Amino acid sequence: MAKAPASADDEIFALRLDRSAPDLWPMLEALYGRHPAFDAFRANLLKALKKAWAERPADLKRLDLKRDLEPDWFQRPDMAGYVFYIDRFAGNLRGVLDKLDYLTDLGITYVHFMPCLKPRPGDSDGGYSVMDYRQINPAYGTMADFEEVSAALRARGMSLCIDLVLNHTAKEHAWAKKAAKGDARYQDYYLMFDSPEMPERYSETLVEVFPDHAPGNFTHYPEFGKWVWTTFNEHQWDLNWANPQVFLEIVGIMLHLANRGVDVLRLDAVAFMWKRLGTRCQSEPEVHMLLQALRACSRIAAPAVIHLEEAIVSPAEMLPYLGRGQHDGKEGNLAYHNSLMVQFWSALATRDTRLMRHVLATHFPEVLRNATYATYIRCHDDIGWAVTDEDAHAVGMSGPAHRGFLSDFYEGSFPGSFAQGALFQVNEETGDKRISGSFAALAGLERAQAAGDAAGVEMAVQRMLMGHALIASFGGIPLIYMGDELAQPNDYGYLQVPEHAHDSRWVHRPQMDWQAVARRDDENTPAAQVFWGTRHILARRRAMAALHACNGTRIVFPDAQGVFAFQRLAPTGVVLCLFNFTEDWQHVPEPWVRAQGVSLMHDALSDHGVETHHGAVALPPYARVWLT
Repeated sequence: MAKAPASADDEIFALRLDRSAPDLWPMLEALYGRHPAFDAFRANLLKALKKAWAERPADLKRLDLKRDLEPDWFQRPDMAGYVFYIDRFAGNLRGVLDKLDYLTDLGITYVHFMPCLKPRPGDSDGGYSVMDYRQINPAYGTMADFEEVSAALRARGMSLCIDLVLNHTAKEHAWAKKAAKGDARYQDYYLMFDSPEMPERYSETLVEVFPDHAPGNFTHYPEFGKWVWTTFNEHQWDLNWANPQVFLEIVGIMLHLANRGVDVLRLDAVAFMWKRLGTRCQSEPEVHMLLQALRACSRIAAPAVIHLEEAIVSPAEMLPYLGRGQHDGKEGNLAYHNSLMVQFWSALATRDTRLMRHVLATHFPEVLRNATYATYIRCHDDIGWAVTDEDAHAVGMSGPAHRGFLSDFYEGSFPGSFAQGALFQVNEETGDKRISGSFAALAGLERAQAAGDAAGVEMAVQRMLMGHALIASFGGIPLIYMGDELAQPNDYGYLQVPEHAHDSRWVHRPQMDWQAVARRDDENTPAAQVFWGTRHILARRRAMAALHACNGTRIVFPDAQGVFAFQRLAPTGVVLCLFNFTEDWQHVPEPWVRAQGVSLMHDALSDHGVETHHGAVALPPYARVWLT
């Protein structure tokens, strides 16, 4: 009997499977090949991929094709991101629909909903303690609401990013509940021990993530006689990624979310996924094998979807998440440029960009393959001063002293500081002090307004606009955290909310100020100035093909220590980006500027010509120029 002809969908699936098979099966064989159930696992994975593809809506299959034909879609200069908690931005998902005109007006084409999957009740680590990956947080709405919003975003050319936590689930997750009842199959989904011996051995080399309110890395549950690995909090149980069933479960979840309209999966806490005795259990080689395999699964069954890998680690440790060696071009498509954020704040406090230049020139390549950065000034999290002793020493600084200075400066306790932040997770043993605070508060607006200092207010506004111009031009997708485009201040009301009061990060997670939005056309307030300035920056970014993320970023070194400079190496000519990190005028010699490839002396950011004075480009306080 003749075999029925394959449908076009079947043929497309087969072609994509062939394309990505070399990226998938060798990784899985290396990870799980010795597992007795490997053959069954492989067959079940293939079945899951086929099922997800068969169930994928027709409009998303068309988007798959479009993005296969335009693989640089996420690297283009029209990509600009906005990050928010749904309830704090619009109340719920349906409320988001009413706010899309605002995002369009600002110039946003990428929207990141902070954790929106169903969390555990009570303290959920800001939504990162998930009890059901296939349901939306009921406070925000339903999965049907989510699909309606994702479709509305897609219709406006906006991509949707959501969080998928890979390292752990909430202890209330169905798998965890079965494990707690003694089900051996589900106990193997987690890292559980019958005695404290192995946890104690692992703990000898582990780092505590939240030493203040969640010390240690293991929790004993006498009710079922196990010690459970809990890296982050007692209610977040680490998954056992050495079990292939965990991989299979997560692929099913990942593709389910992709078929609901997600464009970008922000894979949370990826560095911790693989455990090895005698190590920090962070960024082990198997982590990158897992992430390449997960990426291959997306490319087979939902190729319109890309992966943002959340690894807030040192540059040497971060870059492999964008692919290195055997993983080059095959792992994450996006990773947070944490170092750019840290160095922005460091240079702003010191008025000296030498450390910033050294770190960004020494540790980061000019070009990435099939990947780019998510650039940002602030996010939902605290700022940890990721400055190594070696990098500090290279520019004549003491690492511990500089990190301590930055914490004091941005808390606002250092003499002469313009900032007003809050300490987070002070570690008395190491001296580590992290900082919370809104962009406006850390940039000096809150303190200047309280003092009635009009000049200080103006300086704060200029610092904020310089920061947004920096992330818009450096290379990658700039991400604006909700309210930063309106210079929203710290929100101290979190201290009156019992589940938030212990966590100072809520000081920079305010409710969206829609009154300031309504007044932005009528008043010359700092909020209006920052809004219109940010909107202009994003519009100029869209107009500049040279800012495509595939064009290299090369750090260059003007004589002025207060000026940070880089070239964007476009085929049509260099764009030289200059940023004055001081409240004083700075001068960059015209011959040096022209030697960097500038011929027209035109500032593409202001869209005006630049005049030189006494043979130099004069940069006013906190100036930002994109010279062509």
